[in-house]
Amino acid sequence: MWGDVGREYGGWSRRTGTRRAGPAPGAASPTQLRAMEGGESPAEPGSGPARRFPVAAVEEILRDVLGSALRERRYEPGPCLEAAKDIAEVIKARVKALAVPRYKIVVVAHIGQLGGQSLQISSRCLWDPESDTFSSYVFKNTSLFAVANVYGVYFE
Repeated sequence: MWGDVGREYGGWSRRTGTRRAGPAPGAASPTQLRAMEGGESPAEPGSGPARRFPVAAVEEILRDVLGSALRERRYEPGPCLEAAKDIAEVIKARVKALAVPRYKIVVVAHIGQLGGQSLQISSRCLWDPESDTFSSYVFKNTSLFAVANVYGVYFE
């Protein structure tokens, strides 16, 4: 049921509760037209991805980026704020370079001081367990910890 939210049925949008104007039923959607222009054949609605999100490759990217950026760094609030932004951008660029078609990429990076405190991070979203997935990695050194999550959400 959750995966159906946002889809359009019979001209009605579940997301907005309004009737959409557009092509006749059975006509190619703008997304399908863009896919055909790029040489990719359009997928049937609900058929799922032709190529799965590469979880292991993304975990390797997370391990490499976090390790190289933070291995020798000490925790300082200002510089670590900028480092978290930079890390998220680098991860996003490297995951996009994997060129997995039709996946939206969301990257979240946290850096905190390692001092015996507790941190709980959670996220909620509409999720299709058949096609959506994520990769996560936790890094620690003597001064700080970092958590990076990459969500791969399939776009039909």
